[in-house]
Amino acid sequence: MRIIPIAKNAENEFGAANCSEDSGEVRKVDLPLARRDFLKGSGLLFGSLMAGSVLASLAPSTSWALELKALTTTDGQALMAMGRVLYPHKKLPDAVYALLAKDLDGKAAGDAASAKTLKDGIAALNKAAGGDFSKVPAAKQLALVTAIDGTPFFGMVRGQCITSLYDNDMAFAVFGYPGSAWEKGGYITRGFQDLKWLPAPPADASPAPYMG
Repeated sequence: MRIIPIAKNAENEFGAANCSEDSGEVRKVDLPLARRDFLKGSGLLFGSLMAGSVLASLAPSTSWALELKALTTTDGQALMAMGRVLYPHKKLPDAVYALLAKDLDGKAAGDAASAKTLKDGIAALNKAAGGDFSKVPAAKQLALVTAIDGTPFFGMVRGQCITSLYDNDMAFAVFGYPGSAWEKGGYITRGFQDLKWLPAPPADASPAPYMG
């Protein structure tokens, strides 16, 4: 599980969002973001969490920022937009899609071949969009991304989406996942039947759990 650092100040350090052993609810924790005056890289992505959202209620501040070392701000924004095309979730804030750009930036910073694939792919998207891929309408973004399906760039971004978008505390909070339970005895007595976002199954399809 990835911990997303969103601190009020640079001195604060917080652990992962743990779930209550009694209720299974995610505890109110700080989800940090780096202070802008510490960001010295090639690019910078920043924004704010929507007031009244699940994440805004957990975070000490609605402002967030992420540093890019190998990619530019425009590159990062294009990757965030592409991530939304590939895995669209209205409930996920831009801060989660920024993690995709951050992780791909890490690949670019550590491997010249990956950097070339990403930079060339982003440049091609921007050219096809007539300037800035992240600024064109959603329908056009979908058409442009669909057109590059099967390319190494498409595969790299889509593959990174799986972990970047879903294996982090912010996504867990949005989707209502309370985190790992095996070390607490599993889910049998900690929300085994508490699924709220699907219709309840008939009794014969979901018998009471065997408790030994």
